[in-house]
Amino acid sequence: MDGGGERESTKHEVEAEYHCHDFDWEDLRADVEASPSFSYHLCPFPTTTTTTTDAPAAPPSEAWKSFHRRHASGKFFKERRYLLKEFPELLNSKECAKVLEVGCGNGSTVVSILRCSPSITVYACDCSEDTLQKANEIVFNTQGVDAKDRFHPFLLDVSKEAFPDWLFCNWCQSSGAKAVDLSLDSGHHNIRNEQPIVLKENQCCIHGIDVITMIFTLSAIPYDIMLATLRWCVYVLKPGGLVLFRDYGIYDMTMLRFLPHQRVGFREYIRADGTFSLDTVRELFDAAGLLELELEYCCVRSVNRKNGKNMRRVWVHGKFQKPTS
Repeated sequence: MDGGGERESTKHEVEAEYHCHDFDWEDLRADVEASPSFSYHLCPFPTTTTTTTDAPAAPPSEAWKSFHRRHASGKFFKERRYLLKEFPELLNSKECAKVLEVGCGNGSTVVSILRCSPSITVYACDCSEDTLQKANEIVFNTQGVDAKDRFHPFLLDVSKEAFPDWLFCNWCQSSGAKAVDLSLDSGHHNIRNEQPIVLKENQCCIHGIDVITMIFTLSAIPYDIMLATLRWCVYVLKPGGLVLFRDYGIYDMTMLRFLPHQRVGFREYIRADGTFSLDTVRELFDAAGLLELELEYCCVRSVNRKNGKNMRRVWVHGKFQKPTS
């Protein structure tokens, strides 16, 4: 599917097409579960004993680094203008709002956020240094976007490392709401302590994040690490702050096109992507200590312009909030 066009009407179509309900998810579910060709997606993933001849699986972060290297031209991703319709909170954010983009890729989300409000500052992390360099190039060269002093990318593998203390230090957290207890998650994530150039002299941290965006990021993390990762996100979020979430939903086209040999887990596939049900997302975010504001399937019918194939896309759309006390 094309990411947009130069005509104004096409631009508005692209902005709107990702936030609609073209079909009922329950109808799609019935079709998939009634089709024998899709039955392997619904079966529990078999557990096998690893032998000495088995090659160790590459970490998810390595798979994504390789993915971004293959698409280094930046043409693969398009600016995600639809996010402003999905999440109008970005348009209505307060003065000097701080946004953290988790897994920023080449900046397709960052550009839309910076464009929507001149008072927003975006901090963006990714596991690939090459990808961050590409994002920096794209963001600073996008016409109509003033990124000076407003875009701060930094290297971090969110599946392995905790967010650095300069985002929201312990002292500043203790002076506000109760700090998040991360003692159970310390084994999954290492701590990064280097100080960035974004801090002013004698400044301990940026005093927390107002909005975190997780756009097609959580599905790239192994399920057993997802909760720990979400808790670290909550840790750097201000009380009352938001997590804006979008990811692949169960029975999305990308799930159904994977073949049996590409399964690496239940609803997990060789590209390191997983798919979510609403119940799974609800349980994860609740366990991380976040309040559910919105959670639904976004079901979009689109047509591949090259081959005319009709595609039923399913994404999970969610908004969650950190309690104020």
